[in-house]
This record gives sequence, C-alpha cells and structure tokens, in this order.
Amino acid sequence: MILVAGSANVDFMVRANHIPIPGETVLGRSFETFAGGKGANQAVACCKAGGATTQLLVALGADEHATVIEASVKAGAVELLPVRIAKVSTGAAFICVSDDGENAITVAPGANAYLLPQHLPDLSKISHLLLQLETPLDTIIAFVKAAKRQGVQVVLNAAPAEALPRDLLLMVDILIVNEGELMTLANETRSVELALEKLPCQSVVVTLGERGCLARHNGTLYQQAAFPIKALDTTAAGDTFCGVLVAQLSQGSDWQTALRFASAASALTCLTLGAQSSIPSALEVAQFLENH
Repeated sequence: MILVAGSANVDFMVRANHIPIPGETVLGRSFETFAGGKGANQAVACCKAGGATTQLLVALGADEHATVIEASVKAGAVELLPVRIAKVSTGAAFICVSDDGENAITVAPGANAYLLPQHLPDLSKISHLLLQLETPLDTIIAFVKAAKRQGVQVVLNAAPAEALPRDLLLMVDILIVNEGELMTLANETRSVELALEKLPCQSVVVTLGERGCLARHNGTLYQQAAFPIKALDTTAAGDTFCGVLVAQLSQGSDWQTALRFASAASALTCLTLGAQSSIPSALEVAQFLENH
C-alpha cells in the first residue's frame, strides 16, 4: 500500500489567451473550480491511473471547500485520512491556463500548513511514502525519519523548488523533480546529467517536458521519450507522473516500464481540463500505450 502525505487545494481556474506578465491584467474567458493540490493529485494518480491501493493523509479546513476535496479523492478510490483544522480555510490555488496549455499557479496553503509530525498514521502496511513540498518542511523531515526507521521506501517530489538539507536528501530513496528543481537542488547549471550525479539519493528522476524524462537508479541511466500530444491543460501532469511512477514501482514494474507508463498517464492528463478530474484510468493508459 502507498501512503501519500501532502497537500489538498481547491483550484480556481481561469482560461485566457496568455498568462499575464507582472503588472498586466488579462481578460480571461471560462472560470471553473476543481479539486487539486499536489498530495491529493498524486494520491488519485497512484490509485486511479497506477492501480495501487492508496491512502492520503491531508489537512483540511472547516469549510465547504473541504467537501470538494473529499468527494474527488473518494471518487478516485483513495482512502482518505483527513486531519481537521478548525478556523482555518482549506488550501486554495489560483490558476491561469493559456491557450497553449501552459499555466501559472499561486497557492494559499491554508490548512496544509498545519499538517504536523504527530499526524503520521501507522506505517506497518505501507511500502512507499510519497511526499511533496507543499506542507511544512519540519513535518516532511519527521515523516521521512519515521518511514526510514520502519523500512518504508521514501519518495520525495521536491516541488515547489526550494533548497533542502543534504541530510534529508540522503534519506530519500527516490527523488522526483523537474529540470528547474533539479538544477536548484544540485546547484548545477551545465547539464542535467551532471546534476543527476551530484544528488546523493539512490534514485533521481527528472521530467523534461516535451523532451521526456531521465532517471538515474543505482548508477544506471534510463531515458523515456515524451508522447506527442496537443496539450489542453498541463495542470497535474507532473503529479500524475509522480503518482503513477510510484504505483508501478510498488507493484514490481522495472524502471523502464514504470517510466513509460507514468509518461503515458502524464500525457493523457494534459488532454483534459483540471487536476484530479483530468487523471486517466489505468485502462485508458494501457489502451493509449497499445496505440503508441
């Protein structure tokens, strides 16, 4: 079983011709509300697209937005382990999506900032703990230490990008980052390959957008090309990749197979608006792979 511990947000999404630059006001078109947040997105991806039994530990506010998260996560067959935070709003994200599928996101953490070390549940049935950086770093470090003591594989999606203690990276079994996050963590500007070598984690995976992804596992490099698509909305594409990769590895897939399945699921996510609502089923991913 996979435990995802992380964030949940209600996404307020506006579609516009382009993403505004600082000081610019852009007249948008449609406005919609979706369930999102890196933790919740990755949990739904683990279960729905990856086919793995999944729990989600998340802090929710005492407001109507919490019900949006609960309904979406449960619809994805994820077992929800909610921490209720009184007098605090559920996390929220404000997203502008351009006509070419790119997005700009601002997050108000709300209840996510109140997820604490003592909230970690029993890990006796957990094989992998999947974390992100939208909850307090002290809590993440405490969760990682507890998981390592119990022999649980630790997977960290180091997003949003920030400097991390080397001691934390040494405890992480699988680190998943995008190219910008990789360069920030490795303090490397010359090449992706050099940056991969500089990080102390046993396995490092970097997503490269239209160039696919690259992974270093026990000194071996794996490369997976991106699947050609016309993206409608890239929101949750990275989260889907993370969740499905961990799900595949937890079920015994080799690295090349896991990277291919995760890349396909991520591509399919870009074809639909929204975060959790855009995550495909495992059957849809399998059918997509049959044609590619």
